[in-house]
Amino acid sequence: MSKCFIPQKGYVEILTPYETQVAIGRVKRLFEDSLASRLNLKRVSAPLFLKANTGLNDDLNGVERPVSFDILETKSYAEVVHSLAKWKRIALHQYGFSVGEGLYTDMNAIRRDEEMDNIHSIYVDQWDWERIIDVNNRNIDFLKGIVTQIVDAICDTHDIIQSFFPKLKGSLTRKVSFITTQELEDLYPNLSSQEREHAYLKTHKTAFIMQIGDVLKSGVKHDGRAPDYDDWALNGDLLFWDELLECALEISSMGLRVDAKSLDEQLSKAGCDDRRTLNFHKALLEGSLPLTIGGGIGQSRLCMLLLEKIHIGEVQVSVWDQETEASCKQAGIRLL
Repeated sequence: MSKCFIPQKGYVEILTPYETQVAIGRVKRLFEDSLASRLNLKRVSAPLFLKANTGLNDDLNGVERPVSFDILETKSYAEVVHSLAKWKRIALHQYGFSVGEGLYTDMNAIRRDEEMDNIHSIYVDQWDWERIIDVNNRNIDFLKGIVTQIVDAICDTHDIIQSFFPKLKGSLTRKVSFITTQELEDLYPNLSSQEREHAYLKTHKTAFIMQIGDVLKSGVKHDGRAPDYDDWALNGDLLFWDELLECALEISSMGLRVDAKSLDEQLSKAGCDDRRTLNFHKALLEGSLPLTIGGGIGQSRLCMLLLEKIHIGEVQVSVWDQETEASCKQAGIRLL
């Protein structure tokens, strides 16, 4: 996708800027309440930054640079979070949550190395959630059940928002199509991983693409995943077909988290054995932290999808390059 993709049919905003602001607030409140109720989650406060060199910050694909700064009082460094994948698991343990209980929070991040386009910004806002499970829940069927509940929460929110704003006419598909990355590669062997997602979602509309992080039969990965939070055999991405952008739109990345066995295997595969000495990883390898499932759900992307917006800058305030600003202005896209 180019930096600013505009379909040939053109684009006319449905909601005015003020209506959009009202709608964003409603989407966030409605979905947050529905998600918390369905998954038995309690809201907690979240850090904007973490101590550097602790292994708690998500390193994404291992090449993205965190925004860091020195702290005058402590004479140490901190990093703005990339995500809260590891922090949440420790929080569940420290707060005394039990099996079947979980937390969610507003996560705000800066990803300064992000390639910006219609759906990518250097500012990331998402609901980060995590729930304690027991060993009997570490299976594909349990994962699918959680995904289905999240899709229902999204579709319920969509229906209510359309009752508030009848000008919105888009539709979502509740039925989720589950497919693994290997099955996807087998289905479209001559396409790139992103092209496979677009081709599959164009037909199935709502899909959960499973088992991301490990190498496929072709010798390449579908996509990168850090080795120390998701279990690569029990994770996935939730995508919807976006009619305006004519592409697959990822709304959530989630999964069952690593246990001691899968962490040990994935650290070796990823060449990250040096992390074994970090406190978080040592606790996991020793079995001191609870088994969990969790993920992140993009707030701005969900608002884009439900409010029928073509650019993420219509629902969040960020910084854009001159080319994007000029292209959006010419196309009638109002960036916040």
